[in-house]
Amino acid sequence: MKRGRTQGEQEASRPEDPVGQTAEEAAEEAQQEAEERLRERLLQQLSHQWEQVREARRREEPVIETGPSNFSRAQVPWAYDLAAAWAWRFIVIVVALLMVLWALNFFVVVVFPVVIALFIAALTAPVVAMLERAYVPRKLGSLLVVIGGLAMVALLLTFVGQQVASQIDELSKQVSGGLGEIRDWLRTGPLHASDSQINDAIGNAQDWIESQGKDLASRANELSATLGHIVAGFFIILFSTYFFLADGHHIWAWVVRIFPRAARSRADTSGRVAWRSLTQFVRATVLVAATDAIGIMIVAAILNVPLVSAIGVLVFLGAFIPLVGAFLSGTVAVLVALVAQGPVVALLMLGGVVLVQQIEAHVLQPFLMGRFVSVHPLGVILAIAMGAIVAGIVGALVAVPLAAALNAVVQHLAAYTDVGESSGEAAADGPPADPRLAETEGETT
Repeated sequence: MKRGRTQGEQEASRPEDPVGQTAEEAAEEAQQEAEERLRERLLQQLSHQWEQVREARRREEPVIETGPSNFSRAQVPWAYDLAAAWAWRFIVIVVALLMVLWALNFFVVVVFPVVIALFIAALTAPVVAMLERAYVPRKLGSLLVVIGGLAMVALLLTFVGQQVASQIDELSKQVSGGLGEIRDWLRTGPLHASDSQINDAIGNAQDWIESQGKDLASRANELSATLGHIVAGFFIILFSTYFFLADGHHIWAWVVRIFPRAARSRADTSGRVAWRSLTQFVRATVLVAATDAIGIMIVAAILNVPLVSAIGVLVFLGAFIPLVGAFLSGTVAVLVALVAQGPVVALLMLGGVVLVQQIEAHVLQPFLMGRFVSVHPLGVILAIAMGAIVAGIVGALVAVPLAAALNAVVQHLAAYTDVGESSGEAAADGPPADPRLAETEGETT
């Protein structure tokens, strides 16, 4: 009877929990609760470990106590400190000068004509001032001076060209005779050269001239570019000279306004001193050049050397290169005398050139340059040497007036500073401001 109970009775006889769940469901729920508690315990352990890690990271670094240093500043001898201060400043100045020289060399096609125009303006500025005192407007007077200068140069070149053209036939005959005399002197003179040696020397000279001609032909583009630079430089000289004469005071006022306000007064006076020194140098150079040219022309005329006028013009232009220019240009007169009149006349011409140079060096240079431009002869020689090294003939031409202007400016600024005076005291004792400069500043502002 008991075994024969139905399935419904068996299910009815199963024990039930108070909520109405079966024993299997209760066991499954208990297992889930155990797993949940295990999971929570693992999460709590992981969370605790993570908190420990974060706590270790959040630990503040150990505080390092500081205090005054027990080391004193390194002491070097005063001479070393002073030498180092001068050394780095000198390096900065040299680098700046090299950059300026590089820029000037890069724009030499423009800079050199402007410098020549500045020299011409310094020479002709008194003429413009004289015309202005005669109630001629400054711009018109400057234009008249420029046109008059061009006319004088054109007339001079025309005169020289006519002299050369009129004497070229006679010179060619004299050249042929002079070459024969030179050949005889080389054969019978102290050299005792043979005909073969003379012919070899003449052949080598002809080959060299032909090679130079071929090089010139192959450098046609460079020659055309050089001619273009010469033409451009000529017009730059014309326009720059006119504007320097007509608007030089306005241009200088603009340059002064570039300086800081506290330094404008001294910059203005220094520029005027430099301009005065440049004007005096150009006038003295013109007088020396004219004296050299006239002296060598007189000697050439006495010795009956042809092309006297051309030689005088060449010597006058070459004398603008100090110390050596007139002598180098005078050697052309010696060569002309050698070819036209023979070795004896050439030696006499050389003696005349040396005599004129001695008169210039011992009479004119000390009197004119010492009076107008206070530059020692050693300073002149060093300035020419450095200018020639830096920029060749252009540097030699510009070096001496630049040295004279710098010397004048340094002496001018040193007159306002006593030995041991500070920069503030020197600025307080500076020259008074130029009222014309103040008016110009007021107009611009």
